[in-house]
Amino acid sequence: MMKAIVVKDKLLTCPDDMRVSTIPVPKLEAGHALVHVESVGANFFDILMIQGKYQVKPPMPFTPGSEFSGTIEQVHPSCTKFKVGDRVFGSVAWGAYAQKIAAPESQLFHIPSNLNFDQAAGIFVTYPTSYAALKLRAELQKGQSVLVLAAAGGVGIAAVQIAKAMGATVIAAVGSEAKFDVCLQNGADHAISYGGENSKTWTQQVLKLTNGKGVNVVYDPIGMIAESLKCIAWNGKALVVGFAGGDIEKIASNRILLKNVSVVGIHWGAYTRNEPERIPEVWEGLFDLIERGLVTPVVYNPIYYGLENSNKCLNEIISRRTFGKVVVKPNHDSSKL
Repeated sequence: MMKAIVVKDKLLTCPDDMRVSTIPVPKLEAGHALVHVESVGANFFDILMIQGKYQVKPPMPFTPGSEFSGTIEQVHPSCTKFKVGDRVFGSVAWGAYAQKIAAPESQLFHIPSNLNFDQAAGIFVTYPTSYAALKLRAELQKGQSVLVLAAAGGVGIAAVQIAKAMGATVIAAVGSEAKFDVCLQNGADHAISYGGENSKTWTQQVLKLTNGKGVNVVYDPIGMIAESLKCIAWNGKALVVGFAGGDIEKIASNRILLKNVSVVGIHWGAYTRNEPERIPEVWEGLFDLIERGLVTPVVYNPIYYGLENSNKCLNEIISRRTFGKVVVKPNHDSSKL
C-alpha cells in the first residue's frame, strides 16, 4: 500500500479540500516502470484539475499531479530504457501526488548528472514548452531581443534562461518588483514590472530599453499579447503560450498588420499527435543546454514535505508569490517544515 492524494467521489472547491488516502501500489502494465517518487513538481493546472476546470478531466476517483522525479523501483519485462535504481523524471496525465507512480517509459527520462531530484521535477512541462516556443516557433536568433512576461513563473523563468543561453537580450516582465532579483539572477538583462502603477507605462519602458525599436520576440503565458504589440518590433513574433491571467484576449488585427507581426501559438503537448518527429529535437537541444550548465531549473523555497502539505504548496501558487517550480516531497516527513 502507499499514500496518495485522492479526489474520491466529488470535485473539490480548493486545495484545502485535498486529503491523503492509503491506496494500493499501481500494477505495472507493459512498457511501464514503477517509480519511487522523490519530488512532485506542482503546477497551476493541478488546481484546475481538482476543481474540474482543466481540459483533462480524469474519471473519479483520481490522484492529481503531472510532473515528478524519483528512482526506478521496478520495471516491466518489456521495458528496455531503464533499470532498477535509475534516477528519472517524467510526466503523466494525472497521478503524481503519490509515493509511487507507474509511468510509461516513453514519458520518462534519465536525470542529468548535474541536477538533483527537486530540480528535475520541474523540467518536463515547462522547459520543453519554452524551448519549443523560442527555437521552433519564434526561430530566435543570437542578438535578438526577447520580452518574457510572467518571467518568474515556471515557464517564464525557463524562457528567460533558454533565451539568454541562445544569445538573446532578455527583458523580464513581472507583476511586482519583489521578483526582479530571481529574474536577474537567472539571466535576464533587464527587469520591469507591469503591476500596480506600472500597468499603463510598462510598454514604454520596453521601448526605452530597446532604443525605441521594440522587442523581436514576445513570450506571453498570461494573455497580454494585445498590450505587448505596443512594444514589439517590425517583423516581430508574439508567442501565445497560455492564459494564466484568466482571460482569452481578443487582438486588434490592425496592430498585427501595421508592424508586420506574426502571432504564433505554441502547444507543446499537441506535438505528440501532430509533429512527433520534432520532440527528440527539442529534448536533445534542452539536455545540451542543461549539461553545459547554461540552463538550471529553479526550485522555489520552501520545499513542502509530506503529501499532507500539498494544499499549502498549491495555495502558494494561487497567491502568485512563487517563482520557478514549487515542489512537494511525498515520501518525506512533514515535521521537516
